[in-house]
Amino acid sequence: MQTEPKYWFPAKRYGWGWGLPSSLQGWLVLAIFIGLLVLGSFLFPPRASLGSYLAYVAILSGVLVGVCWLKGERPRWRWGDD
Repeated sequence: MQTEPKYWFPAKRYGWGWGLPSSLQGWLVLAIFIGLLVLGSFLFPPRASLGSYLAYVAILSGVLVGVCWLKGERPRWRWGDD
């Protein structure tokens, strides 16, 4: 008896990528991401150091995409027929 794996981030119905989280772990990852974005706006104020802030956001976004890639459904283009 083989069960389907429980994904933290299901694939979007239309387009490429992931939708909203489907598990508590996924929501926790998303909440931490948002919290770190808010913290980064205080650590690297965009008006004072825009480059540092953008680098910080790029790194955080890369980590989020990595977690989605590892714990989510395989990304591919979807037309809603699946």
